[in-house]
Amino acid sequence: MNILSLENVSKNYGFKPLFEGVTLGLEERDKIGIIGANGSGKSTLLKVIAGLEEPDTGRVVRAKGKSVAFLAQNPQFDDGLTVLETIFASSGGVMRTILEYETACHDLAAGNDSPKLLERVAELQHDLEMNGGWEIETNARTVLSQLAINDTSALMGTLSGGQRKRVALAHELIFKPDILILDEPTNHLDADTIEWLEAYLARYTGALLLVTHDRYFLDRVTDRIFEVDRGEVQSFGGNYAYYLEKKAEQEELRAVEGHKREQLIKKELAWLRRGAKARTRKSKHRIEAAHALMAVPKEKAKGEVDIAIGSKRLGTKVIEINGVSKSYGDNVLVDGLTYLLKRDDRIGIIGANGSGKTTLLDMITGRVAPSNGDIEIGQTVHIGYYDQESRELNDEQRVIDYIRDVAEYVTTADGTQITAGKMLEKFLFSPAEQYAVIGNLSGGERRRLYLLRILMGSPNVLLLDEPTNDLDIPTLIALEEYLDDFAGALIVVSHDRYFLDRTVDSIFRFEPGGRVREYAGDYSAYLERRQREEADRRELEAANSAAASAAIPAAVKPRSNKLSFKELREFEAVELRIAETEKRLPEIDAELAAAASDAGRVHELFVEQQKLNEQLEADLERWAELAERHES
Repeated sequence: MNILSLENVSKNYGFKPLFEGVTLGLEERDKIGIIGANGSGKSTLLKVIAGLEEPDTGRVVRAKGKSVAFLAQNPQFDDGLTVLETIFASSGGVMRTILEYETACHDLAAGNDSPKLLERVAELQHDLEMNGGWEIETNARTVLSQLAINDTSALMGTLSGGQRKRVALAHELIFKPDILILDEPTNHLDADTIEWLEAYLARYTGALLLVTHDRYFLDRVTDRIFEVDRGEVQSFGGNYAYYLEKKAEQEELRAVEGHKREQLIKKELAWLRRGAKARTRKSKHRIEAAHALMAVPKEKAKGEVDIAIGSKRLGTKVIEINGVSKSYGDNVLVDGLTYLLKRDDRIGIIGANGSGKTTLLDMITGRVAPSNGDIEIGQTVHIGYYDQESRELNDEQRVIDYIRDVAEYVTTADGTQITAGKMLEKFLFSPAEQYAVIGNLSGGERRRLYLLRILMGSPNVLLLDEPTNDLDIPTLIALEEYLDDFAGALIVVSHDRYFLDRTVDSIFRFEPGGRVREYAGDYSAYLERRQREEADRRELEAANSAAASAAIPAAVKPRSNKLSFKELREFEAVELRIAETEKRLPEIDAELAAAASDAGRVHELFVEQQKLNEQLEADLERWAELAERHES
């Protein structure tokens, strides 16, 4: 069923047309990924679909009664609201009821058990049962837990940008709209959370539209691709891998057709130059056809980022990290890290948000001082630090002036010198765009400009902190190719699994307590190693448990295998208890389903279920031990 349609939709921003004549339809279970170059209009297209911006021409038609939710790249909030209020109060109906219920439960837990409050809690429980709110409340707890949103009483104004994005994402996922629109949902999420979000969206029953640079995520979640390219929006059935296959075929066909057209034009030009006389209808028709052929506008070439910047020579000594520690109060981020960075190192740094990854890069660049230890930088080292916040961008400055501040001329990888303006063109900034102020650029264009400025310094040690945030896929591909030939050391902090697989050959994982653990290989190799370690750990625990059960202390005199009278009675009791437990557990499952709206009863049943499962595991182990001796 078609639940949303775009009919001849166009949108322009001043001198820059984004897309024209877009006609598309959205089915109720579509999962669509939108891709295209930075500044091509992806985010604007999402806003037009969501109804947050009006198209210049055409219209957007939404099926009656269908709800829409939109997650912006940089969501705005009331800084005075708590996390809980932000998640639930921004929508009416059942979401507001859940907010009031959660607040009332919080008051009860704090010791306020007045009759009036108890009566209100009962009323809210009834409302949630009548409105189907218990399912949303259960989903809310799961989402908040997976997104690591633990302190729901914190004020929004105290949160970091990443935490604010997680709160906004939690709201949209909990709301469960008919059409869910997400703009860069994986930004500020760690790899484990992204994997959970992949699985969650794969099960999502509504329609989904998303913009993301994460190619693994795009490939695993979507079943259609919309490409915004040169003012057009083209639909491809299938995921990202299918899109790449069809796009390659399409580009090859375009190249063949373009070559044929050029040959035909040359042939017609030669015929015209011979002085064909328009004496017959046939020659008149051919002249008109030739002019029409030459009048067809030549297809605009697709812009591709060209990163062809050289780097300075790097000596033997690069960076030495000697017993470095960093703490903030009791929070230990790095504890005694020692590492000798080599010229050809390609290191990927991963870990939970707030674990200290960016702090390490800040210590290497001198922005932050270590609590203990020291960092030595080689004399030939020229560090290029691409930080998350693009701190060196000045919104009031023109694009061309921002680049000229570094150099008027740039030396490319082949030794050629070109102007800053020409270098900007290689990074897809047209001459007109070069004189725009930075504040008017899109998020992706700002990051691309910032990347150019960093690389123009010809660094031989690159520190990239979340480089994939807001960069489009074509720019990421160009950056990956540049890094393939980069003659220096590379340290990347990233949650983008694809980018890590393409660019690094070792992984540093930041773990609790400031421990930094090294794994050889790319991110996929790290995952395989972690899975093997987890399997080995479980096997070892099982073996130790079995050994502990079977072991007889040397100091204890061996006894007969025959069961004593007391043990025989225990054997019979354990058998009976196992049978009763196995009968009770399915009953609890049924009671849990029936009592979904009674939070108190659900809690009681859940506690009973946990205790019975623990008891059953212990009884089975003891029964096996007694049964073996009894049989022998």
